[in-house]
Amino acid sequence: MSEPERAPADSQATAKNTPVKITDVAAAAGVAPMTVSRVINTPDRVSPETTARVREAIDRLSYVPNLIAGGLSSRKSRMVAAIVPTIAHPMFASVVQSFSDDMRHAGYQVMLSICGYDDTDDEALFRAVLGRRPDALLITGSGYSPAAWQMLIEARIPVVEIWDVSNRPIDMLIGFDHAQVGADVARFMLNKGHDRFAVLTARDSRAMTRARGFTETVIKSSASLVLDQNMPAPSTIGAGRAGLRALLPFLDQRCAVFCSSDLLAFGVVTEARMNGIAIPQRLGVCGFGNFELSAMSEPPITTVSLEGAGTGRTAAAFLLRRLAGEGPSGGDRVHVAFRIVDRASA
Repeated sequence: MSEPERAPADSQATAKNTPVKITDVAAAAGVAPMTVSRVINTPDRVSPETTARVREAIDRLSYVPNLIAGGLSSRKSRMVAAIVPTIAHPMFASVVQSFSDDMRHAGYQVMLSICGYDDTDDEALFRAVLGRRPDALLITGSGYSPAAWQMLIEARIPVVEIWDVSNRPIDMLIGFDHAQVGADVARFMLNKGHDRFAVLTARDSRAMTRARGFTETVIKSSASLVLDQNMPAPSTIGAGRAGLRALLPFLDQRCAVFCSSDLLAFGVVTEARMNGIAIPQRLGVCGFGNFELSAMSEPPITTVSLEGAGTGRTAAAFLLRRLAGEGPSGGDRVHVAFRIVDRASA
C-alpha cells in the first residue's frame, strides 16, 4: 500500500512548553501525520521499516497518543487517573476510596489502574493511562525509569506522587521515608530487650526498603539477624504462615520478627499459635499498616500506623487546587508522619 506524502524534513518539534503532537513525531520520522496514526492504530498497514522509524521517534519524543476521539481532545475530560499496586490491602483500598469520593464530589471521575509490583514496564503503563488524556494523575511510588519520568513531565498535567519520598518529584508529593520506618521499628524492638531478629518481606521496592532500614539498624547495634526472607508481592496471610515455618529452626532462643505487612504478621501469629510458640515471650512480632485484623488478633499485633484515608483526601485536595488554576507552592510536598502502635505481640 502506498504511503501518504511525507512531511517536510525540516519540520521542528513543538516548543518546550507545549505537549508533543503527532505532527512533531511525523516531522522527526520524515513521514506524514497520517502514517504516524496508522503506525499507532493499524500497524499492519505500514511497512516494517517505516513502523520502526516512527516508533523510534515516538520513544525519543516521549509522545503519548491521544486515544480520545479527536473532537474531544481539546476539552477537559473531567477524569483523573489513579495508579496503585493493589486494592487487596486495606491501606491502598482506603487511599483509593477517599481519593475517589473527594474527586467525585468535585465533579471528576476516577479511572483506576492496578499496576502490581512489577516495575519493568512503567513506560507502557503510563503511555496507556496518559493516552486516555486524564486531567490529572495520582501515582503510587516514585521509582520510574528515566523514559517514564520524562513521559510524565511531558504530559504537563498535575501529578501527585504518594507513599514514597523522592529527590526529584515530578510535581506534588505526599510520602514517607520507608527506610526510616524500618530503622525506627528496629530501635523500638531493641528497646524492648530483643537481641535476635528476623525480617519477612514482600518483594516490592518499598517493602524491601523498609526491611533494609530494619536490618541495617539491627546490624549496627551488634544484634543478630537470623533470617531475612523475601516473599512474593502482594503479601498474604498464607505467606506469613510459611515465613514462620522457615523461622522455626531459629526459635531455640527468643527472637523478634518485623513483617512488611500486617497480613504477613497475622500469618506469623496464627502459625505460632499452631506450633505452641508463646508471643511475645518467645517471639516478638511487628507488622506494618495498622489493619483492623491486627487489633482484633490474639494477641493484638504491634504495627506501624499511617493514615491511608488521609493521604487520599490530601492528594485529592492537591489536585483540585491545581485543576482550579492555582500554581505550585511549597506546601505541595508533604512528608507523612507514622507511628508505632505498641500492642501485646512485641
